[in-house]
Amino acid sequence: MKTQYRYRMLKIFRQTFPPNPKAAGAVYSYRIGTGMLFMLLIALLTGCAGDAEQGKAAAKSGERTLVIGAYSVARDAMSEIVPAFGKKWLEENGEKINFQESYEASGTQARSIAGGFEADVTLLALEGDVDKLVKSGLVKKDWKNQPYSGMVTRSIVVLGTREGNPKNIKDFDDLAKPGVKVLYPNPKTSGGAQWDINAIYGAGLKRSEEQGHKDPAAAKAFLEQVHRNVESLDKSGRASMAAFEYGVGDVIVTYENELLARIAQGVKYEIVIPEYTMLIENPATVVHRYAEEHGTLDVAEAFVSYLQSPEAQRVFMKYGFRPVEESVYREGGQQFPQPPGLFDIEYLGGWEHVRETLYSKRGIWYQVLAGI
Repeated sequence: MKTQYRYRMLKIFRQTFPPNPKAAGAVYSYRIGTGMLFMLLIALLTGCAGDAEQGKAAAKSGERTLVIGAYSVARDAMSEIVPAFGKKWLEENGEKINFQESYEASGTQARSIAGGFEADVTLLALEGDVDKLVKSGLVKKDWKNQPYSGMVTRSIVVLGTREGNPKNIKDFDDLAKPGVKVLYPNPKTSGGAQWDINAIYGAGLKRSEEQGHKDPAAAKAFLEQVHRNVESLDKSGRASMAAFEYGVGDVIVTYENELLARIAQGVKYEIVIPEYTMLIENPATVVHRYAEEHGTLDVAEAFVSYLQSPEAQRVFMKYGFRPVEESVYREGGQQFPQPPGLFDIEYLGGWEHVRETLYSKRGIWYQVLAGI
């Protein structure tokens, strides 16, 4: 790959032309030195200009590697989708694709990619985490100019209780009752946590509208009441689920797909769908800069497209996600009930407004944490 090639050339250059020739004990001929310098510069320039050719050469060799950086909740579905795509690509193109996969909390994953983890493709919990990569110059600004605005899965925020619902949880309001221990993850690291908190805050706004007007102060007070009962703030939605199954807490605020997937595996949960709750949409995109450097842009684009195909969407549905592909969603039938008060991120003003009002350093969420 190009970055490795540059590194090798630069290493050779530094060994041949140390910063202090006398200290290195080197003796030069001007003619030999400049000749070698010229040849090395040509090699470096060829490496910089030959991305497309490297990609073709790699394809001809019959094998390339695609690096995927995704949020933790997608791991189970991806365990089927990734090899299915690899098989399809091999059959259609005669080329084997190796996969390197990383699964982390969405915010953690986005920061890792922005910090130098060279993923070719990323699946994240929310649009705001992709925006971080756009600002870093790694993802194109027009990444949403694709089917379903770049989303590959949907879900809703629900409540999970233990078998029999011993605390008689029926809605978000019940999370504020004395003696009810609540779990949701930390919004600093987890995209899922932001969906959870947005849902609780939005439910508070909806309740305030029943009293006459949309009141942010009432919504903040409602979020404060619920947060007083939060038992722990885990790193990711998957970590919160693990803690809940270990015995921590009475109720978990989480993705519907998380609970459906665990129920399918035999875990005894009760799913409570609040009257007012939030539509979750999860994006996937090519990390354009890295994919270009690795000569994998064509594979990365094909993989993202495959995530929206009926084949992949059925796998996502198997693991509890609501498909974005309408024909597959209809196949789900009664699996996905429609809450009467379902709202989306636009009800809260869109992601930019939410980041500023809820999650900035002086935002509502940090005021709730600080008790102010």
